[in-house]
Amino acid sequence: MFMQNMYLQLKNKLSNPGALILLGFTLLFIQAGPAQAGPLMDRIDAGKTIRIGFANEVPWAYPGENNKPLGFVNAYTLGVLKEMGYTNIEPVVTEWGGLIPGLKANRFDIITGGMYILNSRCQNIAFSEPMGKFGDAFIVAKGNPKGIQNYQDIKNKNAMLVTGAGYNTIEAAKKEGVAENNIMTVPGPTEILAAVKAGRADAGGMTYFTALNLAKESGNAVDVTNPSALPEWTLAYVGIGFREADRDFLKRFNAAQKKYLGSAKMLKTVEQYGYTKNQLPGEVTTAWVCKNR
Repeated sequence: MFMQNMYLQLKNKLSNPGALILLGFTLLFIQAGPAQAGPLMDRIDAGKTIRIGFANEVPWAYPGENNKPLGFVNAYTLGVLKEMGYTNIEPVVTEWGGLIPGLKANRFDIITGGMYILNSRCQNIAFSEPMGKFGDAFIVAKGNPKGIQNYQDIKNKNAMLVTGAGYNTIEAAKKEGVAENNIMTVPGPTEILAAVKAGRADAGGMTYFTALNLAKESGNAVDVTNPSALPEWTLAYVGIGFREADRDFLKRFNAAQKKYLGSAKMLKTVEQYGYTKNQLPGEVTTAWVCKNR
């Protein structure tokens, strides 16, 4: 409509037929021009790296020697990017709470950290279609002396929950009625384990995969609760995070992911980290998850 009005206004002012023909072709070219590329494609076209952001979240995404991107979400994302023809990758390690702010501030281009797709996060960044479904759990002192299995136990027993800054478990606990002063936030898994072992917290909230890894690291000093004891609505789906401005790249990423997800090649790449066919997301879409989680 803008172009049509512009053409009519200029037509009334111009009397030269040749000028009108030239103007018509110019406006047609502008209307038919390609959509503007996002900042990630600008970087790629300039020969720069694709910067992937993640925290130290074993076995999801974590740094190895020289910040080598390890973990099944990193392995998966690198696999999709390779299918797209991109291998010029730069890892950027930060704390979990810095992932979304860092993405929005252009400190990296993609979040591979194993981030749950949540309605609150969908308001800030764009997610790929889900690459897996996962449950949460608690780590508790050996023997689970307070009998904590879910958020209602924490609420009813006036227990202290420790979890990571920016974790989905903060929202979940509040939704289940746990008082804010019964929720302690720390930077990440190492600090969560330390708080439970020291008795400063009665339970540590995190993903089930992370809890299993922490129990192993602790030499079985803590137990892991059954994830099925938590409400069904806490079952979550993980997506790869992008800036809203990079939806052109995200569309291509989703197309490549559709072919890669669940393939024998993909499953072989992630099996060393514990990801199996049981974690495949099925037919659930990001649009549904953003609305319902």
